[in-house]
Amino acid sequence: MKRWLFIAMAALLPGVTTHAAQVGLIKIDGAIGPATANYISRSLEVAANQDDECLIIQLDTPGGLLQSTKEIVEDFYSAKVPTVVYVSPSGASAASAGTFITLAADVAAMAPNTIIGAAHPVEMGIGGITGGATNDVMAEKLANYGSSFMETIADKRHRNVGWAKSAVLESASITAEDALKTNAIDFIAKDVPDLLKHLDGRKIGDKTLHTANASVVEIPMSAGEKFFQLFWQPDVMMILLLVAIYGIIAEMSHPGAIFPGVAGALALILLLYMSATLPLNIAGVALILLAVALFVVDIFAPTHGILTGGGIIAFFLGALMLFNHEPAVYRLPVIWVISTTLVTAAFFVFFVGKGIRAQFKPVQAGAETMIGKTVNALSRIDAQGGRVFIEGETWNAMSEAPIEAGQPVEITGIEGLTLKVKRKS
Repeated sequence: MKRWLFIAMAALLPGVTTHAAQVGLIKIDGAIGPATANYISRSLEVAANQDDECLIIQLDTPGGLLQSTKEIVEDFYSAKVPTVVYVSPSGASAASAGTFITLAADVAAMAPNTIIGAAHPVEMGIGGITGGATNDVMAEKLANYGSSFMETIADKRHRNVGWAKSAVLESASITAEDALKTNAIDFIAKDVPDLLKHLDGRKIGDKTLHTANASVVEIPMSAGEKFFQLFWQPDVMMILLLVAIYGIIAEMSHPGAIFPGVAGALALILLLYMSATLPLNIAGVALILLAVALFVVDIFAPTHGILTGGGIIAFFLGALMLFNHEPAVYRLPVIWVISTTLVTAAFFVFFVGKGIRAQFKPVQAGAETMIGKTVNALSRIDAQGGRVFIEGETWNAMSEAPIEAGQPVEITGIEGLTLKVKRKS
């Protein structure tokens, strides 16, 4: 509103320019996922509402999820503001999903000494296929799909279709300098000011960009986008899975603690929500649940740790498989798999085991502990009553058969404040 007011006032005043151009800028550094797609979509709307000359997406990514990549490409096609993908800074890369996103922009630019390519579908999260004739056929279908998807993008943006397809089918990657020579990108810019100079005067559709002296306004991530950017990671999802398991099992082994059960339930709900976008491998989940069952059974069964050993192996394999169908950037590091396996085994052996065993131990405090003990009668005890002295207190006692004072009696039960006793032979 302020910008439009300035333009309107300037138009009425002689000698005052009405040009106050600005461009929007966002920075994507990391894997492409749901939070990234939402950030780009929202930024396109913000840039359009601000009447920006264009939206610059400064990109440095190792790849990401196919679904999120498709959403970003579709948003580029329907954007109300020109899109510019700038692979930067020097040393950055637009690998895998980043290649699709770069080529789909209205303008594709790179900084010197950057890389683009290696967009094979297995690396993009379409596959993760290994072994077997059926898997080979599926992998070929996925590769063909990725190639066709890339071909439509390159053709729409008038870029080098041949190289774009080779980036998918052959995992080809090239430097910024080679990308410019092969018409994969439009130009090379050393920094954002240089990028604005290259963009100035470029015609995109029916709009001519005026960016030479434009101000750059960065559009930051929202709090929600930052939250999900952090949480949509395999290591965070693994932590949530462990919190869900630990919390629920801890509540069962220590009834009444409340907090572990609440934390476990919240972690489970959040994990289920996030797994709709970053799916968990079913076989991996099944192995982890089997491991939990083996840990619990071994607490009761006299197997001398054999089931615990099996549980450790099952948990390790399950954690290893949990994200193995996702692209490399969304897979769980091996150090995480080993660490979580050891921590989980220790949790069940030392914490859960003691808690469950404690629930089945005889009562060691309170009036119930007197049952079975032998004391001497203080007075005659019969069905009408009598007295005994035990644990520093005098108790009323009753017996079906008369017992004389001084004779030993065994406590057999408690009714309110009266002990049931019998003659001790």
